[in-house]
Amino acid sequence: MPNVRTLLAALMLATAAGTAGARDLVVVVHPSATALDKEQVVDIFLGRAPKAVPVDQTHTAPIRAEFYREVTGRDLAQVRAVWSRVIFTGKARAPKEYPDSAAVKKAVAENPRAVGYIEKSAVDATVKVAYEVP
Repeated sequence: MPNVRTLLAALMLATAAGTAGARDLVVVVHPSATALDKEQVVDIFLGRAPKAVPVDQTHTAPIRAEFYREVTGRDLAQVRAVWSRVIFTGKARAPKEYPDSAAVKKAVAENPRAVGYIEKSAVDATVKVAYEVP
């Protein structure tokens, strides 16, 4: 029978492995824009906020899957299905994809209507944190 130390070590290792891919994500906007709540962020990234310009990371970026899972509660296939309907009905255009957080940050800094997501560690004075992903 394993002892308490062995069980505790295994539990700590499993916990660390489960959070190894997790990162602190934030939604960023132009410095002149206002803060957003979770509902507004969901609406923007599911095509229900026509005045905002959502800025996405590439479909293969791990941050993208994590962002949509944490914020909308949907996986990427479900998000693609939502956007297919939104685009088909003409209610919005699909978000432009950028290769990394630096490119997203640059796009957001240049467009007062743009909203993107990046790692918290990438934030600088060119953008403003509008929402912190829990």
